[in-house]
Amino acid sequence: MIGHSFRALWDEPRPSRPPARVWRDWVLLGVVVAGSVVEVLLREDRLWLRLAAIVSVVIALTLLWRRTRPLVSVAVAFGTLLAFDVARIVVIDGTGLASIAAALVLPYALVRWGSGREVVGGLVIILVWLGVTHVADPTTAAEVVAGYAFFLCSAALGAAIRFHATSRLREIEQAELRQRQELARDLHDVVGHHVSGIAIQAQAGQALATTQPDRALGVLATIEDAATQALAEMRAMVGVLRDDGEPELTPRPRLADLERFTHTPGTPRVDLHRSGTLGDVPPAVEVALYRIAQEAVTNTRRHARNARLVTIEVDGDAERVHLSVRDDGDRVASNRSPSGFGLVSMRERIALLGGTLATGPGIDGGWVVEAALPRRTPVPTPPRSPQRSV
Repeated sequence: MIGHSFRALWDEPRPSRPPARVWRDWVLLGVVVAGSVVEVLLREDRLWLRLAAIVSVVIALTLLWRRTRPLVSVAVAFGTLLAFDVARIVVIDGTGLASIAAALVLPYALVRWGSGREVVGGLVIILVWLGVTHVADPTTAAEVVAGYAFFLCSAALGAAIRFHATSRLREIEQAELRQRQELARDLHDVVGHHVSGIAIQAQAGQALATTQPDRALGVLATIEDAATQALAEMRAMVGVLRDDGEPELTPRPRLADLERFTHTPGTPRVDLHRSGTLGDVPPAVEVALYRIAQEAVTNTRRHARNARLVTIEVDGDAERVHLSVRDDGDRVASNRSPSGFGLVSMRERIALLGGTLATGPGIDGGWVVEAALPRRTPVPTPPRSPQRSV
């Protein structure tokens, strides 16, 4: 069991995309360097003033690479401290450096951003240095335990933050996977409808080809339009689907099905308002808008405080279809459901369809979800055969 756990730790890769160096890192560097300079100037052993200054600056500089090169930063910082303490034991009788407090950041960064091998190697270096520094500065048993505890707590904090971030990413990936599975089922319904129409038109075209060729050409034009629309729907919805399971043959939801929410018992009550032109909306757009309204109403019933009414507004014009879902709950300062992933996954669907999705607190309180989708999803025009010269 222990060997398996150690192997899992050893094979753990680095977290992807460590954050870039930001202005706070330079502020931290400036504070550490300034504190180190003050400490060096106040030291009593003036003979080793230059060496103490070099050690302090090295520790401060390693903080700049603690995320992108965690093991290198730990090795340089604590290797320098180790050499300084060995020199104190063998050559000089100098005091330690208070600036090593800045090195407490490095165990956290090592565990947060390092691979499993880097974490093991870096912790070994830190533990070796802790043993040597307690020899250089003889202390009581309680102080030795406290010294180890400080650095191990820093590493434990890094492990906790890393575990939380990893869990969050996995939950988001699972939500996106579920969304792709829904897209696969919707794709079966939407594209299947177009393909069925194409098949019927093709049969009619075959029957008319010999007796009424002019009408047969019209059927071919209809087939071309249906095929182009099916291609647009498929390219908009497929994305990066990876589900190998069979699609569920359930009817796809439509904008007309939003009426269901108004008949659902419970609190808050749901009102639906439709305006504009809502006919001839692409099936993929209808499905997406229904899912967004469904998720918004569900979130309101789960998380809204003192909400009595949810208002769903759907408006269509010549170019786009707009959806707004708002409740009359208490005013909120931030997302009342930060751990939910329904709307997070819906953003992927909206992006595939070329639309926009916005969520946030309303001006008069409550929570607002607004979406806008184009009536026709833009897709690359299929290549046409070159025309023959007459």
